[in-house]
Amino acid sequence: MIYIFEKMVIVMDKTTLCYIEKDDCYLMLYRNKKEVDINKGKWIGVGGHFEAEETADECLLREVFEETGLILNSFRLRGEIVFYIDDIVETSYLYTSNDFNGILKECDEGILKWIPKREVLDLPLWEADPLFLKKLMADEPFFKMVLTYRNDKLISVKEE
Repeated sequence: MIYIFEKMVIVMDKTTLCYIEKDDCYLMLYRNKKEVDINKGKWIGVGGHFEAEETADECLLREVFEETGLILNSFRLRGEIVFYIDDIVETSYLYTSNDFNGILKECDEGILKWIPKREVLDLPLWEADPLFLKKLMADEPFFKMVLTYRNDKLISVKEE
């Protein structure tokens, strides 16, 4: 959804983000294949944008399959994060899953790799990602966060 206010365009979006777990590792995606990509050069979980009339769970299942070739048998909604990134407002539903099947395929958005959880925080990540990744690793209950970035720099963190 796009809103225009006196020459200012605000893009509002909904996404899913999933950290798939296996053998004390997360399946991480290094975004390096698209020329224009807000996540370029960073490691993130898998997921993506909602399609019209799609629920968060439907988006999660579709995006995980499209990006990885894996089918989630079960999953857990762990949090909701609102990202304010310059003129983008994105609500992301954060999931984990350790129950899946299928064969991992090549991703057209970047390189998929199983990364030991103890090494994930050392990867090039968005500045605030360690805040919610630590919550996932500690198996904290459902949480909400609001993260504000300007020019790729984290300027505000709010937890609800």
